[in-house]
Amino acid sequence: MSGKVADSASEKNNSINENALAKSDKVTIIIPAYNIEDLITRCVESLVHQTYPADRLEIIVVDDGSKDATGEVVDRLAEQYENVTAIHQANAGSSAARNNGLAHATGNYVGFVDSDDYVDEHMVEVLMKAIHEYNVPMAQVCRDEIAEDGSKLPDVVIPPAETTLVKNTEYIKTLLMHTGDASYCTRITKKSLFTDKLKFPEGVLNEDFWLLIQMLDKIDQVAILPYQYYHVYYRSGSNSRKKAKDKDYFPPVFTDIVNHADFALELMQKNHPELVQVAERFGYVQRLDYLLHIPISKMTSDNSFYRDNVVAYLRKHRKDIFTNPYLSDRDKKYLKILLPAPKLVRWAHAKVKGL
Repeated sequence: MSGKVADSASEKNNSINENALAKSDKVTIIIPAYNIEDLITRCVESLVHQTYPADRLEIIVVDDGSKDATGEVVDRLAEQYENVTAIHQANAGSSAARNNGLAHATGNYVGFVDSDDYVDEHMVEVLMKAIHEYNVPMAQVCRDEIAEDGSKLPDVVIPPAETTLVKNTEYIKTLLMHTGDASYCTRITKKSLFTDKLKFPEGVLNEDFWLLIQMLDKIDQVAILPYQYYHVYYRSGSNSRKKAKDKDYFPPVFTDIVNHADFALELMQKNHPELVQVAERFGYVQRLDYLLHIPISKMTSDNSFYRDNVVAYLRKHRKDIFTNPYLSDRDKKYLKILLPAPKLVRWAHAKVKGL
């Protein structure tokens, strides 16, 4: 069960109560950066100017082998600000950069910020306050979504009306129902929860979900704050977003989310049998997402993942799909239309829409 608790600080007055914190607490924020010379300064400076004490806030920027001037910009920021550290590595992906940052982190709490995003000046402060006031190892703020033209996009995750304590099993359920936030960027976590076995998987996307769904079994509950203090900036061409000019580009994240859905189902079968049907629903929806986004040119018989892991899997579980109580009528309808001939349906739809 989750429980709502009264907020002791309003959004306008989030000044931290020093008595609520241990003065030994130090927070490390890790920023993986790759070819982001135009946005990295905004990101770093949004952390430099936090209301949390600067002597207890370490900012590590990991330049992941950038080919533009990101490395030089990061070095200048490290020279300019005492609590900013620059690390350079050969290009290995954001998970490897995060893990590298973790290896160098000296804080007993850690957070992560993507280099194209930025945060409110109160974010670290209110998260650390919540961690101590509610005695939790992890606290989370909410996020908003900002388009390239500066306009605000619809909320992906709806903020709670007030601070809410969510039990780990219920939190896992929200992730499987697509109502929770799996991102490590909106939260601060006790560093000791990251271990050799519990760190970001390298070489894949949707890595936050993969890690969080396991880490939640190591804690009792999470504090979720109502403030939209993390600002996601949507730019074309980033890892998980489709390149608008390339009609045949298929972001690898759609394959990874299917694989991670299968991993989540195995985990629920082992640790949370009461969530098995929810996890099955999650796998059906992730595969539907795959089918709705894969370019028609890639819906071929020699594409074994599409053929076996998606289409054949859904057809095999057709009866379970239409009896699953957690799957929406809308998703059942889409799957019912797609499953007999997904490529033909997508082709016909494209013709009607003039795509």
